[in-house]
Amino acid sequence: MKFFLLSDNVDTLMGMRLSGIDGVVIHTEEEVRKNLKTVMDRSDVAVVLMTHTLVELCPELIMDYKLNMRQPLIVEIPDRHGNGRTSDSITKYVRDAIGVKID
Repeated sequence: MKFFLLSDNVDTLMGMRLSGIDGVVIHTEEEVRKNLKTVMDRSDVAVVLMTHTLVELCPELIMDYKLNMRQPLIVEIPDRHGNGRTSDSITKYVRDAIGVKID
């Protein structure tokens, strides 16, 4: 099983390629939707890494995949500027998944 990267910049892609992770550089919501669907349909990909910037382009689609697909796992990573997940993203995920608010 493989990792695959969807990135909004070449720097992140090159860094991941050094560790053996393949991927693509994309910039628009349309490209995110198209490439994510393609990757989600691949049986050899176990984990999809996505930069924070791309996740922000279509968060409802990402959450739908996270909640309804068993595999591959989608993991949001910080972009090259250090932007990453907000402090409450895990609690938001739990709240959306099971409907319970965690303080």
